[in-house]
This record gives sequence, structure tokens and C-alpha cells, in this order.
Amino acid sequence: MSKKLLELRKNINELGSPEISKAMRQFFKTGEGDYGEGDVFTGLKVPTQRKLAREFKDLILTDLKVLLNSPVHEERLIALFILVERYGKGNGQEKAEIFSFYMKNKKGINNWDLVDLSAPKIVGKHLLNTDRSQLYKYASSKNLWERRIAVLSTYEFIRNDDFETTLEIAEILLKDEHDLIHKAVGWMLREIGKRDLQTEEKFLMKHYKKMPRTMLRYAIEKFPESKRKKYLQGKI
Repeated sequence: MSKKLLELRKNINELGSPEISKAMRQFFKTGEGDYGEGDVFTGLKVPTQRKLAREFKDLILTDLKVLLNSPVHEERLIALFILVERYGKGNGQEKAEIFSFYMKNKKGINNWDLVDLSAPKIVGKHLLNTDRSQLYKYASSKNLWERRIAVLSTYEFIRNDDFETTLEIAEILLKDEHDLIHKAVGWMLREIGKRDLQTEEKFLMKHYKKMPRTMLRYAIEKFPESKRKKYLQGKI
């Protein structure tokens, strides 16, 4: 473990707040049987974590692996902020190395904020113009976070007006039982609608009556109230 990593951990512990930690444990559902069971929080707000990520952006991958395997949520998120920044500024070889590192260490990317703040900017960007078969495997995974990575990674495709993969993964996940997947899929469908409402509604017309309610609500959140009611009442 490098001196830089020890210094970062010292900062994380010293800057933490017991009050914020308690609130985060509740917010991220860390109780027994919940999706974030066992996650540990020192109590750092996200802007502070981003600041630390900038200060320690030169940590070597060995140190980042230690952070991603830490039980401390903030350590994992700071590592991901560093990887996102480094991926964005890297050359082709560096991007490939970071993508590979991310995928090999995805076990530590195990809460919704960790996925949402990193998967589009690393996995999505990396697969934008190449083979995406890995995402379809993740969409069918038994692991909740791999499924969330699958759908959230497509956010980058949507930003580039490329909707096909999102829609195909959404179909795979229509019968998913987890609320966090319902929200993620609905969110991505809503993002498609911001760019191409006809494409979103074509998908909805085919599936809305059998979609989980939360998924549908997220997907139609920006629709006019009268249209939202018709979808929710099954009268489109």
C-alpha cells in the first residue's frame, strides 16, 4: 500500500461525519436483506469525494484496486471518480487498460450510485463503437449490479442517438423483479424519449401493459398529465 493511498484513507477518515454516515446508511439501504447490506460509510458528501479524487488522481491501479475492494463506500466511489477522469483524458491504450481494469474489478461496483456515476462514462464510452455482447450477458446476470451496469452503460449510446441496444436490453429486463432495475430501465426509456419521442412510444405501445409499474412511471414522467393518466390506466 503506497504512502499516497495511506494519506487518502487518512483524509477520508478525518473528514467523515457520523451524522452523514447514519443518513447514508439509511438512504443506501444497508440493513439486513437490503440491496446495500453491509456497506460502510464514513460520512463524506459527494463534492468532498470529487475533491479528494482530483487531489489523488495519480494513484496507481494497484492502489485503486485496494480501494475498489474496500468495504468503505466512499473509498470505492473515489476510486471510480479517478478512473472516470483518467479514462476521459487517456489515449487509446490507456482507455483500454482502464476499461479492462473496471470490468475485472466490478465486484466492488455494488451500489446504484457507484454504477450510475461510472458505467456510462467508462463502459458506455468504450463500447460505443465496438462489440456490445458483454452487456447482453450482464442484462441476463443473476447479479443485480451487473444488470444495472448493462442498462446504465447504454446512456452513452442514447446521448449519441443510438437507441437499439437500450431497447433490446429493456426487453430483456421487462420481467426483472428488482425495483432498482425498474427505475433504471424507465429512466433510460425517458432519456430516449427526450431525443426521439416516437421511438420511446413505439416501445411503450408494445410493452406498457406488462411493464412493472415503477418502470412505466419513470418512462412517462415527462409526458403531459393527460397522456400519463392514459398510460397508467391502460387506455392508450
